[in-house]
Amino acid sequence: MVEFVGRETELQNLHRLLRDNQQVAIAAIAGMAGVGKTELALQYANSHRVTYQGGICWLSAVQDVGVQLVDFARNKLQLNIPDDLDLAARVQYCLTKWHEGEVLLVIDNVTNYREEVRCYLESVPARFKQLITTREKLQPPIVRLDLDVLTPLAAMQLLKSIIGRERLRREPLVARRLCKWLGYLPLGLELVGRYLLGDEELSLAEMLQDLENERLKNPALDEAQPEMTAKLGVAAAFELSWRRLRENAQRLGCVLSLFALAPIPWELVDEITINDEAHNWKQARRELLQLHLVQSKGEGISQLYPLLREFFQDKLTGLEQAEKFKRSFCGVMVGVAKDIPETPTIQQIKDVAPKIPHLAEIANNLIQYVSNEDLLWPFVGNARFYNGRGLYNQAITWSEQCLEIAKKRLGEEHPSVATSLNNLAELYLYQGKYSKAEPLYLQALALRRYCLGEEHPDFAISTNNLAYIFLNQGKYSKAEPLFLQALKLMQNLLGEEHLCVATCLKNLALLYNFQGRYCEAELRSRQALKLIRNLLGEEHLDVASCLNNLALIYTSQERYNEAEPFYLRALELTRSLLGEEHPNFASSLNNLALVYTSQERYNKAEPLYLQALELTQSLLGEEHPDVASSLNNLAELYFFQTKYSKAEPLYLQALEIWQRSLGSEHTNVALSLGNLAKLYFFQRKYSKAEIFYSKALNILERSLGVNHPNTITERENLAYVRDRLNSQQ
Repeated sequence: MVEFVGRETELQNLHRLLRDNQQVAIAAIAGMAGVGKTELALQYANSHRVTYQGGICWLSAVQDVGVQLVDFARNKLQLNIPDDLDLAARVQYCLTKWHEGEVLLVIDNVTNYREEVRCYLESVPARFKQLITTREKLQPPIVRLDLDVLTPLAAMQLLKSIIGRERLRREPLVARRLCKWLGYLPLGLELVGRYLLGDEELSLAEMLQDLENERLKNPALDEAQPEMTAKLGVAAAFELSWRRLRENAQRLGCVLSLFALAPIPWELVDEITINDEAHNWKQARRELLQLHLVQSKGEGISQLYPLLREFFQDKLTGLEQAEKFKRSFCGVMVGVAKDIPETPTIQQIKDVAPKIPHLAEIANNLIQYVSNEDLLWPFVGNARFYNGRGLYNQAITWSEQCLEIAKKRLGEEHPSVATSLNNLAELYLYQGKYSKAEPLYLQALALRRYCLGEEHPDFAISTNNLAYIFLNQGKYSKAEPLFLQALKLMQNLLGEEHLCVATCLKNLALLYNFQGRYCEAELRSRQALKLIRNLLGEEHLDVASCLNNLALIYTSQERYNEAEPFYLRALELTRSLLGEEHPNFASSLNNLALVYTSQERYNKAEPLYLQALELTQSLLGEEHPDVASSLNNLAELYFFQTKYSKAEPLYLQALEIWQRSLGSEHTNVALSLGNLAKLYFFQRKYSKAEIFYSKALNILERSLGVNHPNTITERENLAYVRDRLNSQQ
């Protein structure tokens, strides 16, 4: 005996509708095929026999409702019905002569209310309550109770009632996955449950594997058993709805099956075309909604049920335009990927997030329909999204997949492979994994040299990128000739007035600043600033970036009064171009606060640090590395004010975030450990200071090498602490 589970609330709601509403044609249980409409009506009728003293009459709309009602009255109520009346009049005669008391008329599986029901029951005494089951969304005055799939818990309870508690207990996690695969659809759950019941040796894991391999063709979903309320298998039940759709609605169902099993923004569907001709899907969408073949998940959002998606995918294989729809869908999603910036804001991430499952779908399952020219974009878009969310491992996974698919389709020696190598290297660079980034940059450079030659802008970009990682590793003698080579190449290939030239000049300025070559750094930075202003005008983010770099050069020389106006101008530009709700604005606040801290203008620095921290947390999330930077900067301020009790928890919080987000070998982790060591040193906790300095030094030696300036400084700090410890002994 299969328990009736998960519909207790629906039973109560149905009874309330039938009791409270005095209109005829009172209620319709509406929902997709297999959702349990007939079973709910049956359970309601069985549980309310006492309520309906006049009887319960079950009619099927598959056959003539009028004929069935007259036969019921003649056979069950023993009514003598005049033979000289037409069928509609006979029905009215039966209704007037019916036994006393309230009556429930259940009309199952209605497909056309007007033709199947209303023609007989338009005028019915108020004591007759009509309960209809239908796949359609019938309109008022009919009161509709929409029936959805079961909740995950109710689905598990239904499966347990069929296969038994012990069998479910042996594989609880697999059981959950099985219920999810079936979309929590009662028909699918009962079919599979009874199939399992008939084969005690079949494990749930094997059943799930078979379903994943055979999909709707699996025999478990193929045929209903005699003791079931439902009389059709899943595919056959869906087929009845499919046949009622017009051709364009059938096509739309197939198109929707291309999307991932996730909410679908309708704007994406509207962009799908054939031969550049847009489809008008409005009427088709209404048909699908009318028959409960698609869910409305809010304004402009739809979603398919899992098993219906499987059904529509099967139908797609026989669709003449299938290949064209697939290519168009992929083209739409490639466009989405191209619109994701390299460093998206949290609002941009929020806006694109509903589209990401569908971008992943084409990368994983439809990549063969993406052109060679656009091959990288689905992976690049996903990587940028996850990188922007601070989920760096997922971003790397997408970039690794990108590299693999580029090699597989285009061959090992193709410019797109070099681009993929470069993109993966950038992610490792951002995470401070220099030992992983460097060989990838070297491979990209060598491949571009081979494919494009040394007189190509992409080769110059690779040269610049390799130099940049050497800069981050403190390998200044290696970085400088590469920066100069890249600069010369770009000037020759692209001309003196090009943004790539400005980028090289900016990087050279950073290098010279780190080397203490401040005059050269300022010269290059001013050259970059002038070039960017000429090319882009004053009101551009690249101008703000150059102003920040110039201010940094002055800050390095303790020329704070000269640095401040540049930071202020950069802040003003960033505010006007991006607004105050942007990570770049938070970064500008941090930069200005650093100057005030260096000038010991702590009262001006603190509110800027706090504002930057709050902004970064709200825009990027609590676990983003930039949040750790803000915490670290605020801790530094408190340290300089000797507010050690306020500084320590912030240092520790920054350390934890950097360790979680960037890994324990990142140079920022070393910075944080060094700052904590410094704090403990000034608190005369020399043993703790030694431990933290030692950890920081180990990271720097592994990441930057023993001769990097930061490594040397940390080694000197550790030696100084050990001297203090020795002097105490």
